[in-house]
Amino acid sequence: MAKVEIYTQPYCPYCSRAVSLLTTKGVAFTEINAPHGSPERRAATERSGGRTTMPQIFIDGAAIGGCDDLLALDRAGKLDPLLRA
Repeated sequence: MAKVEIYTQPYCPYCSRAVSLLTTKGVAFTEINAPHGSPERRAATERSGGRTTMPQIFIDGAAIGGCDDLLALDRAGKLDPLLRA
């Protein structure tokens, strides 16, 4: 199974939705708390190529974007193959 990392921030509905989708799919993932001003937030921004929104999701080290991107991959049938890689 792919290595999944998700940077989140407290009280973020998009973060909650992305975490919920991954949990529903039974995906093991690492959730990294990245509130504003934290080193983790800076790391997420750097790893994602400058994106500053939360969540930031990485599958096998590749930035796939945020919640909307994750949901779009799922709707297109492209998320499950990425997760099985």
